[in-house]
Amino acid sequence: MDFRSGKTRAWLGVCTAGLLISGSVLTAQAARAHEFRSAPEPVATGETALGAYLHYGTDGVRRMEELTRWLGGTELRVGHTYLPGDRWSNIAGQVGFLEDWARWRRERADRMFVLNVPMLELNESRLPDFLVRRMLRAGADGRFDQHFRALAERLVGLGVPDTVIVLGWEMNGSTYSHRCGPDPRAWKEYWKRIVTTMREVPGQDFRFDFAPNRGRDAIPWTECYPGDDVVDIVGMDSYDQPPGRTFDEQANEPYGLRDHVEFAAARGKPISYPEWGLFRNGDNPEYMRRMLAWMKEHKPLYHSISDYCPHGVWQCGTNPKASEVFRSALFGLVPPSSGPVSALDPAPASGPAPDPVGPDAPTGPGAPADPGAPAGPAPTAVPPGTVPAEPPGASAPRGDAPAVPGGAPVPAAPPAEAAAPPAV
Repeated sequence: MDFRSGKTRAWLGVCTAGLLISGSVLTAQAARAHEFRSAPEPVATGETALGAYLHYGTDGVRRMEELTRWLGGTELRVGHTYLPGDRWSNIAGQVGFLEDWARWRRERADRMFVLNVPMLELNESRLPDFLVRRMLRAGADGRFDQHFRALAERLVGLGVPDTVIVLGWEMNGSTYSHRCGPDPRAWKEYWKRIVTTMREVPGQDFRFDFAPNRGRDAIPWTECYPGDDVVDIVGMDSYDQPPGRTFDEQANEPYGLRDHVEFAAARGKPISYPEWGLFRNGDNPEYMRRMLAWMKEHKPLYHSISDYCPHGVWQCGTNPKASEVFRSALFGLVPPSSGPVSALDPAPASGPAPDPVGPDAPTGPGAPADPGAPAGPAPTAVPPGTVPAEPPGASAPRGDAPAVPGGAPVPAAPPAEAAAPPAV
């Protein structure tokens, strides 16, 4: 064959181009595989701490004991709430309910306080990308340092210096002003600045949890990851959606549950699930079984189910089948030791738990009636439409409930007739 001929050179050019293209594809695939799978061994974190979001404030604290009774004594070791993102003063921790959660945390040494912290004010105001970009860059330049310093000082002063900070959660989506997509570089620099500022406060022992939505969403969450030196936990918010998607598909989709576990393991980080629960596939006991089994296998540091309609199992009466699975799996798992009580705030005298919703509760719908100490793991029915207040920033990403205006600290619960999506 005459390698000097034009036809031959053209043929070689086509072959070379094809090899280059296929090579670049393989290189990209290999890079992504390396990103998630370079260290397949999971991070050992010991016993997983169980939690639930029950209400953002005082009622949430009071309902913890009620849910523990419903679970046959299984302790809720994770108290989970959200700071409202409507204004900087709230992001700086100037909200009264932090005192209630701090008191709960200090009562037992084995408890964990998880706090979702917005990165920007007007966090649910649907700001346009150009304005988000401008605000992220201002944050990266240090314009908002004082708010996060004040928050750190507030938490240390309340005796909860070991709070888990879920900072800028679901940043790979499009709902929040603290989203990453408009300027990933500025977002990462801003995250680093916040973490550095909060770590400079004397007495702190915070852990920072990077928690995207499951899946690609608006931007691959790996493009938002700010670096191993400023992330302590790699979390993921994961709900049973979209309609018809099986658990295996949720696990194996790009940037899904499996990629999350492998990404964290490659960096020597524990994993978490700050938000999870039912959603677009209705009362889905198979999802509940599989998600609980997944967490049992992969041993997250903690997980916290979103226990309000349509996601929950105790305060949402529209999911009886999944509720039975959840309760049966977790019933009566009493830990061998609760650890010492902190001298900062002695535990109150033992006695019956208060009614979860009193006459001056801030929202209309209340928690379910106390089922008492159940005789067995079958779930107690909950009145349909019973829902707690949603957390500031929890309604919009799921899409079924109206957005909270400005991230107000007392959001309204969704109407009972729209509490759960149709079963698929």
